[in-house]
Amino acid sequence: MVGFGLYPESVGLERKDGYWLWTGGPVPPGYAGITLGPLVSIRKRAASNQRLLRHELIHVEQFRRHGVFGFLARYMSTYLRWRLRGYGHLGAYRRIPLEVEADWRSRADQTFQRTDR
Repeated sequence: MVGFGLYPESVGLERKDGYWLWTGGPVPPGYAGITLGPLVSIRKRAASNQRLLRHELIHVEQFRRHGVFGFLARYMSTYLRWRLRGYGHLGAYRRIPLEVEADWRSRADQTFQRTDR
């Protein structure tokens, strides 16, 4: 992006405490956010959704815990296993343990707060 003369802020990219938040960045159709390593990309319309941000930050933790390869291997192998058992996309997605953990913790820990330094 620097090669195009853009500053990260001009495209909605902010450095936070331990992660990057890209508001208005690329997100798959049908979803409000996605995380790849330390990069959290959230649709503009979902930028104020604190539970979504908690959910995505849990994925940042999971990437750190398992590493990129470990996270992706766990995520995709579980998804594929459920698809092969006859579940549709949403059914398989909801059974991925990394998603279950992020969903449960983001709902259960309403007091989770990140402080930007």
